[in-house]
Amino acid sequence: PAIYEGMKITLSHLVSNVADSNAVDTMEYPEEQPSDITERYRGLHRLTHREDESIACVACFMCATACPSGCIFIEATEREDGKDEKMPKRFAIDTLECVFCGYCVEACPRDAIRMDTGIFSLIGNKREDFVMEKDQLLAHKGAFGEEKSLARK
Repeated sequence: PAIYEGMKITLSHLVSNVADSNAVDTMEYPEEQPSDITERYRGLHRLTHREDESIACVACFMCATACPSGCIFIEATEREDGKDEKMPKRFAIDTLECVFCGYCVEACPRDAIRMDTGIFSLIGNKREDFVMEKDQLLAHKGAFGEEKSLARK
């Protein structure tokens, strides 16, 4: 019967893999991280800085409006440097709610939010560990080359 033919193929693969374990493409995750993440990969979010190191976000709420899962929370305040723009007093992203669609990045008129950190695995013990606040989002760096501030003035 056909089952013997299938078992023959399975056993031949098993024997060949045991005999030559270097030929098996197994990654020891999480000790070994993938190295083939492309620039188009949408990883964890980050907030960008302007050239004067101030936050590029002007709290326009366009990213929060565009977000289909409603995971972006912004609380606006006036800027301390006297400019006619606002800035976020609180900017948080609930990564457990996020679907990583990238709509927030496309909606931002100041290029203040990006998803180019290359971070794809999040670890935490409590739900609060997965809510990324403004300080955490500002601390992340871009993973793909030089950091270029594309924030429009």
